[in-house]
Amino acid sequence: MQRFDEPGEELVDAVMTASRALLAVVVRSLAAVDEDVTLPQYRALVVLGQRGTVRPAELAVALAVTPPTCTRMCRRLEGKGLVIRERPDDDRRAVTVALSSAGRDLVDEVSRRRRGELRTLLAGVPAGRRAGVVEGLRSLAEAAGEVPEPDWAVRGAAR
Repeated sequence: MQRFDEPGEELVDAVMTASRALLAVVVRSLAAVDEDVTLPQYRALVVLGQRGTVRPAELAVALAVTPPTCTRMCRRLEGKGLVIRERPDDDRRAVTVALSSAGRDLVDEVSRRRRGELRTLLAGVPAGRRAGVVEGLRSLAEAAGEVPEPDWAVRGAAR
């Protein structure tokens, strides 16, 4: 028996279908750049773009991966020149990780491509239904703890 506050299957099915379409946009946008970056690595770059310099353990939590997995990912991204790992002068045992300028450029380029493809996709949504799409997607993003796009764009431009 479904509780009153639980989402119904119709809602879950609709979000599953939409998430497949949105994931396809991300995959195509990422594949269009020349970098050899996996989807999990790209997600790490996006999180770093949102949060700035963080310790790998914080990044691991944000990505819902184990710290050793995150450390390996950061090493690979550093090897590709997309992140910078540093040891702060005040604590040589600590490590921080941040986007490099090449990492920022990659995230910006993939985001530009995603925005273009999303504009094309959203042009197919009838104008009278777009406000509902905005409201629903904002609610979903808020529930997921995502930073709103205008906030993310402002943070990215400030770096």
